Amino acid sequence: MSVDLQLRFDREAITQYSKANQEPAWFLESRLAAFEACAKLELPKLEKTKIDNWNYEQFLPFVTQDKITNADALDEVVKAEIDVTAVKNLLVQKNATVIYHQAAEGNAQGVIFTDLATALREHGDLVQKYWMKAVAADEHKLASLHAALVNGGVFIYVPKNTEVELPLQAVYQIAGDDALLCPHILIVAEANSKVTYVDTYVSSEGKSMVANSIVEVFVGAGASVQLASVRSFSTEVHDYTFRRAIVDRDGKIEWILGEMNDGNTVANNTSVLKGTGSSVDTKTVSVGIGSQRQNLTSQVTHIGTHTESQMTSKAVMTDEATTILNGITKIEKGAEKANGEQGERILMLSEKARGDANPILLIDEDDVKAGHAASVGRISEESVYYLMSRGISRKEAERLIVLGFLDSIVSEIPIEEVKNRLRQALERKLA
Repeated sequence: MSVDLQLRFDREAITQYSKANQEPAWFLESRLAAFEACAKLELPKLEKTKIDNWNYEQFLPFVTQDKITNADALDEVVKAEIDVTAVKNLLVQKNATVIYHQAAEGNAQGVIFTDLATALREHGDLVQKYWMKAVAADEHKLASLHAALVNGGVFIYVPKNTEVELPLQAVYQIAGDDALLCPHILIVAEANSKVTYVDTYVSSEGKSMVANSIVEVFVGAGASVQLASVRSFSTEVHDYTFRRAIVDRDGKIEWILGEMNDGNTVANNTSVLKGTGSSVDTKTVSVGIGSQRQNLTSQVTHIGTHTESQMTSKAVMTDEATTILNGITKIEKGAEKANGEQGERILMLSEKARGDANPILLIDEDDVKAGHAASVGRISEESVYYLMSRGISRKEAERLIVLGFLDSIVSEIPIEEVKNRLRQALERKLA
């Protein structure tokens, strides 16, 4: 027998929120269409993970907050993650409100870095051109819920032949019982442009919180985009995130992902190498603790010729945590001279922890290169004994081995601030 749960939002609530933010008519129409479609759509089908009993639709979607004008007034959980006095381009969102936004003087002419609500009012036609074009609103139930209830996010637009020297940064905070954090990150890098975007996700006290975020990146011909994200939600947050990049000729995207949540997590990171000579490099680090469940997928679709992909994922499992690492390389017919490499490695610290590394190669073209590596194992007792013989305690020896296992990825991160932020998150979870 199935039980129909009563949603805590309806068409009227969506309409009121949209009008309060002065959204254009087309955007409200897209919200309501997604809301209607939601009831007919299925949840995404995940490898070895069932999320039917997870919280994905029981929340209060439009919990607003007061805005602030001084970074000192930000909550301590935010200031603990980022040095707000040193960051020149920063946007902070708490629940359904962008509470703080600072843009550096002298940004390149024509660059747009603003919250989504402002972008819809001031650059609506530009937003509409790309909105939900990488991740379709009817792709699955979580995508349609996002499209109906999106309550913040950022819009970044970089004109052709323009380089943004300073990283653009955002912090997303969820707080309070039954709150929803539903940001949409939309990045457009025109031909031969360059930009770095960094975001951090944190949570404050609260119960039964849900985060449902979508990231869409459009990389123009010869453009370069770096995107780094560190997610550090508490056990009270169910986190769902879907990231997708469309990369044109000779374009490049680099993903640097720290999945540091303490609660249940679903993350899908997909890059579509559409243009000839396009490339992607994806690095993912995760630590599972307690009884949390994580399903983390990195995927690349090769369409253009002479495309290159590199995916590296490492996870450490403790207690009774479960992590599924999926690596999918898809080389379409006609993608000649494509080269796709992937590796998934899981280190187990507990007899009760579970880790699955699933490399998948789907190749429809002959003239290509593709390879994968996957391993699941435990800490070498010989390594522990060696360190203990030097006067180091067993607990500290295990910590050092784990940090060394993950640092082969972390040390390659080209953004020093992100590297330090991720190391802090690792230390917190491994403590």
